[in-house]
Amino acid sequence: MRLSRTHFVVGTRGSKLALEQANYVAALIKNTRKNLEVEVKVIKTSGDKIQDVALAKIGGKGLFTKELDKELLDYHIDVAVHSMKDVPAELDERLMIGSMPLREDVRDCVVMREGSSLDDLKEGARVGTGSLRRRAQLKRLRPDLELVNIRGNINTRLAKVLETKELDAVVLAAAGLNRLNLKDKISFYLNPEQMISAIGQGAIGIVCRTEDFYTQDIISEFSSKSTFNAVMAEREIMKKLEGGCQAPMGVFARELPTQPKMLRIDAFVSSLDGSKRIKLEHSDLAQNYEECGKHMADMLLDAGAQEILYAASKEYETQDDHVE
Repeated sequence: MRLSRTHFVVGTRGSKLALEQANYVAALIKNTRKNLEVEVKVIKTSGDKIQDVALAKIGGKGLFTKELDKELLDYHIDVAVHSMKDVPAELDERLMIGSMPLREDVRDCVVMREGSSLDDLKEGARVGTGSLRRRAQLKRLRPDLELVNIRGNINTRLAKVLETKELDAVVLAAAGLNRLNLKDKISFYLNPEQMISAIGQGAIGIVCRTEDFYTQDIISEFSSKSTFNAVMAEREIMKKLEGGCQAPMGVFARELPTQPKMLRIDAFVSSLDGSKRIKLEHSDLAQNYEECGKHMADMLLDAGAQEILYAASKEYETQDDHVE
């Protein structure tokens, strides 16, 4: 393999958000190696092709990544750029997460036509979300709401509230709206006490070939150590609990502003309706991020998390979850 190159190819999905993230990474690479010609290549994934079925019904593993993985392994691209919450717990041993730039806002947010809190939603309001994690937590906060399963890109989801008015509100990741310069559409944020985010939410992952040290050297220069440590701690929990982004569970790890060398993890698992829930927290030295994540996973398992997640998956299999 050549150790010096003048052309560098960044692989990505084709959604507006994915392209925004890929172009951001391409700019970081170009700034790091000014002699490189950097190209962004769009690859269509299984998750992009299937829009009329709930993600949890078709299984979340690799839906937005496996085609990009193949392009990497076939040497058609140098890196693949992903939203970290889409990346499966286990990667092909020939691939690795080589870099994570500084994480964006991890919070979920609500977009609605009028109002600035959950209390402002009328009784029985129709709220759109395609996430079992969000649904379980919303059911606990506002059991009266009618939760509507939706798919599609951010603009499609916003239109259901702001234009066609099919929905009274929609819950989205704040990071996506921020990256698309749509922050002004946010009515209010859901803080971590109300809603714990998905594993890897707000973080961009750059995947490369394990033996490609040239590329690893480039992308490591703009990787955020605090982001990497936190997200990898979160992923340790996903590995042990086998809960991807479509399970009713959430994990949020971060270094504490008052104790920058400490890593705190908040995590929960829940039944689909939010009636059964385990919510725990754990802290350790940030440098021990893997052990911190594994310990939190063990705490959740000891508290009965596996049984709750198994029951939730079996219950969901029996539901006719229509996508609007």
